[in-house]
Amino acid sequence: MTSPNRLRMLDRIDLAILDVLQKNGRISNVNLAKQVNLSPSPCLDRVKRLEQEGYIEGYFAKLSEAKLNQSLVAHVQVSLVTSNTAVFKVFREHILRIKQVVECDMVAGGYDYLLKIRVSDMDEYRQVLGDLVDIPGVGTHHTYMVIEKIKQDTGLRLDT
Repeated sequence: MTSPNRLRMLDRIDLAILDVLQKNGRISNVNLAKQVNLSPSPCLDRVKRLEQEGYIEGYFAKLSEAKLNQSLVAHVQVSLVTSNTAVFKVFREHILRIKQVVECDMVAGGYDYLLKIRVSDMDEYRQVLGDLVDIPGVGTHHTYMVIEKIKQDTGLRLDT
């Protein structure tokens, strides 16, 4: 197995396999093999190796946010009152418990964190906002409600 710090170079076939799988994780091995110009057995061997080496972390289904009543999205910038390890830890622990926070990134710049929050309606968002501002160490926050999703690409750029 390859060390995580020293990854082997992927060839064009590995990159093609990754590209196809990130667009359609349910594709059969036979169809995948056809798309990357391999026979099924070596194609399956490559997929298994890519999984074992950590290039493929999992397979997921894309769910309908509208049908599951979670189509209201807010991006929230959060600034902490102070920057130290203890405050970062407390913030992290609280954010991990708020199920409506679907993404949280610590960022450099004019604020400390950027959150993506998914809720059913403004009433639920107001409850989440209450939870957020009650986290010890939270200073200011700015909310940006998503009006229209212009682009959503869940894949990674692969130079094939």
